[in-house]
Amino acid sequence: MGSVEIEDTFAEAFPMIVGRILITAENEYWANVAATSATGFASSIIMSPAEAGIEGVPVSADKAPDGRPGVNIQIYHRTGREFKTQMLVRISQCILTCPTTAAFDSMYGAKKRLKIGRAIRLFGDGFQKKGQIGDRVVWRIPVMEGEFTIEDRFGVRRGVAGGNFIIMADNYKNGLTAAVNAVKAIRSVEGVVAPFPGGICRSGSKVGSNKYKLPASTNHPFCPTLRKTITDSKVPEGVGSVYEVILNGIDLPSVKKAMAEGVKAATSVDGVLRITAVNFGGRLGPYKIPLR
Repeated sequence: MGSVEIEDTFAEAFPMIVGRILITAENEYWANVAATSATGFASSIIMSPAEAGIEGVPVSADKAPDGRPGVNIQIYHRTGREFKTQMLVRISQCILTCPTTAAFDSMYGAKKRLKIGRAIRLFGDGFQKKGQIGDRVVWRIPVMEGEFTIEDRFGVRRGVAGGNFIIMADNYKNGLTAAVNAVKAIRSVEGVVAPFPGGICRSGSKVGSNKYKLPASTNHPFCPTLRKTITDSKVPEGVGSVYEVILNGIDLPSVKKAMAEGVKAATSVDGVLRITAVNFGGRLGPYKIPLR
């Protein structure tokens, strides 16, 4: 770790609306199948309909409302209306349809709750029944397999999105190994998700475009192949590949903790030369997370 330069800079994160859903099932396999489906096409709000991810800390059966194993997922959006839509469509199309699953609210620190389950109950076409599991109000919706259970209301709060750090390595194999190790460490922190494929982004973006009318374009200063042809390159000599690890969390402390664990894991890989982060001088968001 001592030979890796950690740049004296900060990651710039911003608030987004977030919901947290506990998916339980007959076993871990089906809980993860539903979670994977419900968090698809949700890597970046730049072009995806939402940001979403699976938490890496599984929920044991003894800690779940229905006594079955499960996994938490998080769904993010900028606006309340679109957030509610994404919660509704992802639960109804990807969790309700998956064998043996149930869906419960698992958000902590929520001051507001949305009637998500109450809306999805209409799929029961009048045959649904209101019930209770412990102190949770639920709906039991008849389906061909048996019943789908969903909690009546789901908590919502402001989460933290856009935590990030960049791994600069001598080649892509070492860089990718470091990024994979970083994501494993990040996923050990409860309340955090890494929404990009495998938690890793190889195509980091900048705001806007120099040439086209786009909301975002390739972050060219960090592209190794352009180092000798542009004047604003941020790629040092000897760096052949760059990966960005991006994470969201329920709150700022969890994002900071996960970033620290991720950076530590990345710096333990041979061939990693520098760790830095992306920021826009405070223009993108109010949260500044110093790498050091």
